[in-house]
Amino acid sequence: MKRRIWLWGGGGILLLFVSMLISLSIGTARLSLGDVWHILLQQLPWIGGDTAIPPELASYESILLKVRLPRIVLAILVGAALSLAGAGFQGVLRNPLADPYTLGVASGASVGAAFLILFQLQYAWLGKWTIPIVAFATGLATLWVVLRMARINGKVRIETVILSGVVVQAFLGAMVSFMVSMSKTVVNDIVFWMMGSLSLKGWDYAIMLIPYVLIGWLVLTYYARALNALALGEQEASYLGIAVEKTKLAVLVASTFMTAAAVSMTGVIGFVGLVVPHMVRLLVGPDYRLLVPFSAIFGGIYMLWADTAARTILSPTEIPLGVVTAFIGTPFFAYLLTRRKKEMK
Repeated sequence: MKRRIWLWGGGGILLLFVSMLISLSIGTARLSLGDVWHILLQQLPWIGGDTAIPPELASYESILLKVRLPRIVLAILVGAALSLAGAGFQGVLRNPLADPYTLGVASGASVGAAFLILFQLQYAWLGKWTIPIVAFATGLATLWVVLRMARINGKVRIETVILSGVVVQAFLGAMVSFMVSMSKTVVNDIVFWMMGSLSLKGWDYAIMLIPYVLIGWLVLTYYARALNALALGEQEASYLGIAVEKTKLAVLVASTFMTAAAVSMTGVIGFVGLVVPHMVRLLVGPDYRLLVPFSAIFGGIYMLWADTAARTILSPTEIPLGVVTAFIGTPFFAYLLTRRKKEMK
């Protein structure tokens, strides 16, 4: 186990760091890796504080530090949040096809955002934070409705959670479609938000998302051993001394907490929580003590490269990020479904 931690953990962190440098150099204004490294080092007072940036790089400093770097950090945080949430949902529901959208949280957040955009209330109360806060609130409200529907004799049944999530998601999706059909002037804004994007997001968005990811990661880490026991079945886990209902509720809430926060910041970005945990399982196995931290690392890498592709493939036109992740995730979902069918046979 220690060998796998050092091998994949060290390799993952190194890959994340290299990916950040490469992504920083890619864009409309292209920079070499040496230039990127030079500008970043200049920000460290004990290294570059006494020397000035060369004039030919001065014009790129603002682009690098105020546009690209915050977007990259936000991409890593969103990828980590959705991947951790996917690992949590798959662990509790014991379903390899589960992801952060199984419980309808994304649809719930979309309803709040679409309502504000439809009636042009995007900046009505809290400025640019109006949509993120309202979308986050409606996403959590959706979780509450799903869990209330899934309770039988005071216990949350796994099969009922999935069914309740599908029903609520279908209803909320219909509401969003209805609002899109009602809109004449802002239909593009609603549709673009539903496809997800990291454009025009500064440092304040990334900073605001950090505590959500940290809290969710700590909760899943705390319940990692319990999730390993749940993989054997609820009855077997209870024999091992696991508080099954408490574990399910805590992991579901933490996973939804991260999903709602990520969706409220960037719009709907699908398949990340489905693809990354499975990729990590192939590398390190099903042990949640390894799966949780590595899902965060590789989720950040996955989202970073997806966003880099979204903003560069058709530059200067930007592809919605949700479209890129769907192109990657849909074939993977089909592969998992086919393999699942073979296992059931």
